[in-house]
Amino acid sequence: MPEPDLVGLFTEPLERLRLPYMITGATGAILYGQPRLTNDLDLVLELPAPEIGRLHAAFPEAEFYIPPVEVIAVEVARSQRGHFNVIHHDSGYKADIYTVGMDPLHHWALPLRRRLGHGTGEISVAPPEYVILRKLEFFREGGSAKHPSDIKAILQASGDSLDRASIQSWAVRLGLDELWNQVRVGTPLQ
Repeated sequence: MPEPDLVGLFTEPLERLRLPYMITGATGAILYGQPRLTNDLDLVLELPAPEIGRLHAAFPEAEFYIPPVEVIAVEVARSQRGHFNVIHHDSGYKADIYTVGMDPLHHWALPLRRRLGHGTGEISVAPPEYVILRKLEFFREGGSAKHPSDIKAILQASGDSLDRASIQSWAVRLGLDELWNQVRVGTPLQ
Protein backbone atom coordinates (compact mmCIF):
# COMPACT_ATOMS: atom_id res chain seq x y z
CA MET A 1 0.00 0.00 0.00
CA PRO A 2 1.53 3.37 -0.97
CA GLU A 3 2.28 5.92 1.73
CA PRO A 4 -0.33 8.69 1.89
CA ASP A 5 0.60 12.24 0.91
CA LEU A 6 0.49 13.59 4.45
CA VAL A 7 0.27 17.24 3.39
CA GLY A 8 -2.23 16.56 0.63
CA LEU A 9 -4.50 14.66 3.03
CA PHE A 10 -5.40 18.02 4.56
CA THR A 11 -4.71 20.59 1.85
CA GLU A 12 -6.55 18.90 -1.02
CA PRO A 13 -9.97 19.22 0.69
CA LEU A 14 -9.22 22.89 1.47
CA GLU A 15 -8.20 23.47 -2.14
CA ARG A 16 -11.45 21.89 -3.38
CA LEU A 17 -13.45 24.13 -1.01
CA ARG A 18 -11.40 27.17 -2.09
CA LEU A 19 -10.96 28.21 1.54
CA PRO A 20 -8.03 30.56 2.18
CA TYR A 21 -5.38 28.72 4.19
CA MET A 22 -1.63 28.70 4.64
CA ILE A 23 0.80 26.10 5.89
CA THR A 24 3.02 27.32 8.70
CA GLY A 25 4.91 25.84 11.64
CA ALA A 26 7.47 23.09 11.12
CA THR A 27 6.28 22.26 7.60
CA GLY A 28 6.56 25.93 6.60
CA ALA A 29 10.05 26.02 8.08
CA ILE A 30 10.95 22.82 6.22
CA LEU A 31 9.73 24.25 2.90
CA TYR A 32 11.78 27.44 3.37
CA GLY A 33 14.75 26.00 5.24
CA GLN A 34 16.00 22.48 5.77
CA PRO A 35 14.28 19.11 6.16
CA ARG A 36 13.55 17.75 9.60
CA LEU A 37 10.96 15.45 11.11
CA THR A 38 7.56 16.70 12.20
CA ASN A 39 4.49 14.82 13.36
CA ASP A 40 1.82 17.29 12.35
CA LEU A 41 0.81 19.95 9.87
CA ASP A 42 0.07 23.47 11.10
CA LEU A 43 -2.49 25.39 9.05
CA VAL A 44 -3.99 28.84 9.43
CA LEU A 45 -7.50 28.83 8.00
CA GLU A 46 -9.99 31.55 7.19
CA LEU A 47 -13.26 29.78 7.82
CA PRO A 48 -16.47 31.80 7.59
CA ALA A 49 -19.18 30.35 9.86
CA PRO A 50 -21.44 29.39 6.91
CA GLU A 51 -18.62 27.18 5.53
CA ILE A 52 -18.15 25.06 8.66
CA GLY A 53 -20.56 22.35 7.48
CA ARG A 54 -18.81 22.08 4.11
CA LEU A 55 -15.43 21.82 5.83
CA HIS A 56 -16.75 19.11 8.12
CA ALA A 57 -18.13 17.13 5.17
CA ALA A 58 -14.79 17.43 3.31
CA PHE A 59 -13.12 15.24 5.96
CA PRO A 60 -15.24 12.05 6.05
CA GLU A 61 -15.51 10.60 9.54
CA ALA A 62 -14.63 7.12 8.20
CA GLU A 63 -11.17 8.48 7.30
CA PHE A 64 -10.65 11.39 9.72
CA TYR A 65 -11.36 12.47 13.24
CA ILE A 66 -12.86 15.95 13.01
CA PRO A 67 -14.58 17.70 15.91
CA PRO A 68 -18.33 18.19 15.78
CA VAL A 69 -19.58 21.19 13.81
CA GLU A 70 -20.60 22.89 17.07
CA VAL A 71 -17.05 22.68 18.46
CA ILE A 72 -15.57 24.08 15.25
CA ALA A 73 -18.12 26.93 15.39
CA VAL A 74 -16.96 27.83 18.92
CA GLU A 75 -13.32 27.90 17.77
CA VAL A 76 -14.12 29.97 14.67
CA ALA A 77 -15.95 32.51 16.86
CA ARG A 78 -12.87 33.12 19.04
CA SER A 79 -11.17 36.42 18.33
CA GLN A 80 -7.73 34.95 19.16
CA ARG A 81 -6.22 31.45 19.23
CA GLY A 82 -9.15 29.51 17.80
CA HIS A 83 -7.89 25.98 17.17
CA PHE A 84 -9.02 22.46 16.37
CA ASN A 85 -7.45 19.22 15.10
CA VAL A 86 -8.19 16.94 12.19
CA ILE A 87 -6.56 13.50 12.41
CA HIS A 88 -6.19 10.93 9.63
CA HIS A 89 -7.17 7.54 11.11
CA ASP A 90 -4.89 5.28 9.05
CA SER A 91 -1.67 7.28 9.36
CA GLY A 92 -2.28 9.06 12.68
CA TYR A 93 -1.05 12.25 11.00
CA LYS A 94 -2.65 15.36 12.47
CA ALA A 95 -3.44 18.85 11.20
CA ASP A 96 -3.50 21.60 13.82
CA ILE A 97 -5.88 24.14 12.33
CA TYR A 98 -5.70 27.69 13.68
CA THR A 99 -8.51 30.04 12.77
CA VAL A 100 -7.71 33.54 11.57
CA GLY A 101 -9.94 35.32 14.08
CA MET A 102 -8.78 38.86 14.79
CA ASP A 103 -5.06 37.98 14.89
CA PRO A 104 -3.35 40.88 13.08
CA LEU A 105 -0.36 38.76 12.01
CA HIS A 106 -2.68 36.19 10.40
CA HIS A 107 -4.50 38.99 8.58
CA TRP A 108 -1.20 40.46 7.35
CA ALA A 109 0.23 37.14 6.15
CA LEU A 110 -2.78 35.43 4.58
CA PRO A 111 -2.87 37.67 1.46
CA LEU A 112 0.92 37.22 1.13
CA ARG A 113 0.85 33.42 1.18
CA ARG A 114 2.79 31.69 -1.56
CA ARG A 115 1.62 28.99 -3.91
CA LEU A 116 4.11 26.14 -4.19
CA GLY A 117 3.96 23.04 -6.35
CA HIS A 118 3.04 19.87 -4.50
CA GLY A 119 2.35 16.54 -6.18
CA THR A 120 0.17 17.32 -9.18
CA GLY A 121 -1.23 20.54 -7.72
CA GLU A 122 -0.30 23.43 -5.48
CA ILE A 123 -0.42 24.29 -1.80
CA SER A 124 -0.56 27.63 0.01
CA VAL A 125 2.32 28.35 2.37
CA ALA A 126 2.69 31.25 4.77
CA PRO A 127 5.37 33.75 3.76
CA PRO A 128 8.74 32.98 5.33
CA GLU A 129 8.63 36.25 7.28
CA TYR A 130 5.47 35.03 9.04
CA VAL A 131 7.04 31.64 9.78
CA ILE A 132 10.06 33.37 11.32
CA LEU A 133 7.88 35.64 13.47
CA ARG A 134 5.76 32.76 14.74
CA LYS A 135 8.90 30.72 15.45
CA LEU A 136 10.20 33.65 17.52
CA GLU A 137 6.89 33.71 19.43
CA PHE A 138 7.01 29.97 20.04
CA PHE A 139 10.60 30.24 21.26
CA ARG A 140 9.59 33.01 23.67
CA GLU A 141 6.72 30.87 24.96
CA GLY A 142 8.52 27.54 25.27
CA GLY A 143 12.26 27.92 24.69
CA SER A 144 12.56 24.93 22.34
CA ALA A 145 15.84 24.81 20.42
CA LYS A 146 14.06 23.67 17.25
CA HIS A 147 12.68 27.17 16.65
CA PRO A 148 16.05 29.01 16.43
CA SER A 149 17.36 26.17 14.27
CA ASP A 150 14.37 26.52 11.92
CA ILE A 151 14.82 30.30 11.76
CA LYS A 152 18.53 29.98 10.98
CA ALA A 153 17.78 27.54 8.14
CA ILE A 154 15.13 29.86 6.68
CA LEU A 155 17.52 32.84 6.85
CA GLN A 156 20.30 30.88 5.15
CA ALA A 157 18.04 29.50 2.42
CA SER A 158 16.18 32.77 1.76
CA GLY A 159 19.15 35.13 1.75
CA ASP A 160 18.26 38.60 0.50
CA SER A 161 14.76 37.61 -0.65
CA LEU A 162 13.30 38.10 2.85
CA ASP A 163 11.46 41.29 3.70
CA ARG A 164 13.56 42.05 6.76
CA ALA A 165 11.91 45.44 7.24
CA SER A 166 8.54 43.72 7.71
CA ILE A 167 10.07 41.24 10.13
CA GLN A 168 11.61 44.10 12.12
CA SER A 169 8.35 46.08 12.15
CA TRP A 170 6.29 43.09 13.29
CA ALA A 171 8.96 42.04 15.80
CA VAL A 172 8.66 45.45 17.46
CA ARG A 173 4.85 45.30 17.37
CA LEU A 174 4.83 41.80 18.91
CA GLY A 175 7.52 42.49 21.51
CA LEU A 176 9.95 40.17 19.73
CA ASP A 177 12.49 42.79 18.67
CA GLU A 178 15.16 41.70 21.16
CA LEU A 179 14.92 38.08 20.01
CA TRP A 180 14.89 39.13 16.35
CA ASN A 181 17.97 41.30 16.88
CA GLN A 182 19.77 38.34 18.48
CA VAL A 183 18.91 36.16 15.48
CA ARG A 184 19.85 38.90 13.03
CA VAL A 185 23.37 39.29 14.42
CA GLY A 186 23.87 35.56 14.99
CA THR A 187 23.68 35.55 18.79
CA PRO A 188 22.19 32.33 20.18
CA LEU A 189 18.66 32.82 21.49
CA GLN A 190 18.22 32.72 25.24
